[in-house]
Amino acid sequence: MKFISWNVNGLRACLGKGFQDFFDAADADFFCLQETKLSEGQLSLPLPGYHAYWNYAQKKGYSGTAIFAKEEPLSVTYGVGVPELDTEGRLITLEYPGFYLVTCYTPNAQRELARIDHRMAWDEAFRGYLSGLDAKKPVVICGDLNVAHKEIDLKNPASNRGNAGFSDQERESFQKTLDCGFTDSFRHLYPDAAGAYSWWSYMFHAREKNVGWRIDYFLVSNRAAPQIQEAAIRSDIFGSDHCPVELVMDI
Repeated sequence: MKFISWNVNGLRACLGKGFQDFFDAADADFFCLQETKLSEGQLSLPLPGYHAYWNYAQKKGYSGTAIFAKEEPLSVTYGVGVPELDTEGRLITLEYPGFYLVTCYTPNAQRELARIDHRMAWDEAFRGYLSGLDAKKPVVICGDLNVAHKEIDLKNPASNRGNAGFSDQERESFQKTLDCGFTDSFRHLYPDAAGAYSWWSYMFHAREKNVGWRIDYFLVSNRAAPQIQEAAIRSDIFGSDHCPVELVMDI
């Protein structure tokens, strides 16, 4: 099966920058989006052959996730089940006979870690939620998880230490999630790959210079890691400040 995940930084804008061409060419079994920035009814997006699932933020033009799936799931769940954390449209779960698929847009801790408490509350709830799913069947998790795990995962680790996305709290929290029984698919296949980034600032020609961060992931339950066939970062695809990430696995 082929999975794609992409933070599109506003789906309507991305549609004007080649989204449909990439979607059609990818021919993925599952195509997951983060930061759609849509409200219900704002966009008509016919995608023949796919079932569409949307989670919208209450705040207009903010956050939001979507999954387009070729196969209809057994069930669909929105959010992590904590009302105060589920107002921003950040999580969708599809259940299939052999696995769960979760797409997530993790809250940003923001400048000077102004929202770090909310971020840590989200991480804790998310970790518990994933562990509950994993107890039933394997889980495939994707999305913009808003953290560069190791120094190899961003261009300038020294100058970014303590900043949102590379704070000790966020990195330790991400490690706790992995320690609950999950594998970072890209690092599983490419443990020493440097310069592999999925997000670049729009400023200072960062993408042109490949001054980026790897903050978009596919995680899988440890017991499903042997089924990973490929994990790719599609830095050749434009249309957002993030590029798509891809997973191919036999599940």
